[in-house]
Amino acid sequence: MGKTKQIAIGAVLAGAAGYVAGILTAPKSGKDTRTDLKNKAVETKAQAEKQLKQLQIELGSVLDQAKLQAETIKGKAKEDIDMAMDKTRIVKEKASELLDAIQNGHADDKDLRKAIDEANQTIAHLRTYLKKQ
Repeated sequence: MGKTKQIAIGAVLAGAAGYVAGILTAPKSGKDTRTDLKNKAVETKAQAEKQLKQLQIELGSVLDQAKLQAETIKGKAKEDIDMAMDKTRIVKEKASELLDAIQNGHADDKDLRKAIDEANQTIAHLRTYLKKQ
């Protein structure tokens, strides 16, 4: 599922880049071009926000599942799951901070992509770990 999301993110970013390239080479007035670029930026931002919100829900869900399993685990396995849960909480907090930054217009594409990748990897890692237990 993580690879599918990464492909979807890549497709969205590639589509946005293609759209921008097309707009910049199209015979439109500067005002029309700026309006189109602004609209596409707003749309891309909305898609990123939606994706981060969905990842936050998934992170919360996998954390809840881990908490339930952690209650029955002892020893080294308990330490391992606690560390994985701590990492998941940190990633969830980063996603929340990035959502705030997006809403305030202070996020860039590099931070967004990194947060989405990290959230997907963390979800996959914790789910894999939980299946082993």
